Amino acid sequence: MGNNKNTIATPKQSFSTFMALPAVRDKVKDIVVGKDGDRFITSIVTAVGTNPQLAACDYSSILSAALLGEALKLSPSPQLGQFYMVPYNDNNRKIKVAQFQLGYKGYIQLAIRSGQYRDIDVISVKEGELISYDPFRQKGEFKAVTDPIEREKAETIGYYAYFELLNGFRKEMYWSKEQMLAHAKQYSQGYASDLRKGTSYTFWAKNFDGMAQKTMLRQLISKWGLMSIEMQQAFSGDMGTIRDDGSVDYIDHADDAIFKDVTPIEEDTPKLEESEPMTIPDPDDVAPLPFDMGDQQSIEQMFFG
Repeated sequence: MGNNKNTIATPKQSFSTFMALPAVRDKVKDIVVGKDGDRFITSIVTAVGTNPQLAACDYSSILSAALLGEALKLSPSPQLGQFYMVPYNDNNRKIKVAQFQLGYKGYIQLAIRSGQYRDIDVISVKEGELISYDPFRQKGEFKAVTDPIEREKAETIGYYAYFELLNGFRKEMYWSKEQMLAHAKQYSQGYASDLRKGTSYTFWAKNFDGMAQKTMLRQLISKWGLMSIEMQQAFSGDMGTIRDDGSVDYIDHADDAIFKDVTPIEEDTPKLEESEPMTIPDPDDVAPLPFDMGDQQSIEQMFFG
């Protein structure tokens, strides 16, 4: 939308009014065909209307995050955990922005859909389950706690992820919880702030295991996995605010940097990173991204975990 005056949201303009602008509707129709376009507009207006933190974000960033998820045929429903629209403060631009975040189930969905993986999964390892792990051969031996109630009560001591390709190639990886905690504190400025202040604004603070499992899959797939075009597109947009021209501002993630210009929104309510679900179908075919991603960093450089 850039400098197009028809798409600039003013302070008095509601999100529903913004979505009704001809230029916005035309952009949606270019990506979401037919009646699905009206369904998409209704669902995103509903999502924003029921989430005050999301409604306070730059409207263009909300639309771009939702369109990326739609293009990848992933659902933003928190119950499905495939992707989220996360409010953040952009301290550099002095505005609130919506960030696109893949969930670990989104990674699994895209991997399976690529047709290259026979099996892929990630799991939290409980106390008593780890027998041994060889870091040189990256092979682990585990004995599961089979009683589901006892397993739920047991302390998490680490995280294990693996995949097997159709050609038989298999890779696995294990991190202790201490390794994951150190990684999260180093590469998530928001989580480090949560720990200092005793707050729970970030996904790391709210759902450490979920973020840890996502980190394991990112590390595993980026280093050894096969990535379809759709998976590369999703990885490129993950943990970033997507601008109108398709460029991405990366927020609070990366394995080689801590981003200092963006912080999690910290306001009265602790439910700051959750968006209400939008009903988006998950068909087999994946549509191409609506954006020209341009020259980005390599996929591995962009991974926060």
